[in-house]
Amino acid sequence: MKKVNIDKNSIVARTGTYSFQSLFIAVLFLILLNASAYAHSINYEVQQKGISVRVFYTEKDPASYSQYELFGPGDTEPHQIGRTDKNGFVSFFPERPGIWKIKVWGESSHGYHGVTIDVKVDEALNLQSFSKPLAATHTKLIVGISLIFGIFGIYALLKSRRAQDKGKKS
Repeated sequence: MKKVNIDKNSIVARTGTYSFQSLFIAVLFLILLNASAYAHSINYEVQQKGISVRVFYTEKDPASYSQYELFGPGDTEPHQIGRTDKNGFVSFFPERPGIWKIKVWGESSHGYHGVTIDVKVDEALNLQSFSKPLAATHTKLIVGISLIFGIFGIYALLKSRRAQDKGKKS
């Protein structure tokens, strides 16, 4: 058997070397672990931008959780798809000017309903105008025609009753 001479200084030197290497590897591992943690985090920023559209059946009955598709100007595939929120809102941030189309399908107690809303966005990416439902754009015309038909209906009803009454008396 060979006899090994161990020097006190060499043991200290080796232990110090191993400690430094271990410390270096541990610090390097922590740095890499921390860097990968940032790569997998989700960041966010809250901004007051974008356009919101409220979809509803009646003023007090929102089209909650209704399906929608959003198409940008000239797009054939949807820019955004999803569901309205609890209050019937669809929100989006337009990336270019033009007419954006929102197609919404909602289910009420009367069945499925659908509507397409045209939202015109200006060069500054702000709301310029939007399409309104037929009833909203022609309310006065619809009310006027309804009044004419109603008055004519009452007149025709009264005239027919008078004619019936004259026929019974003769």
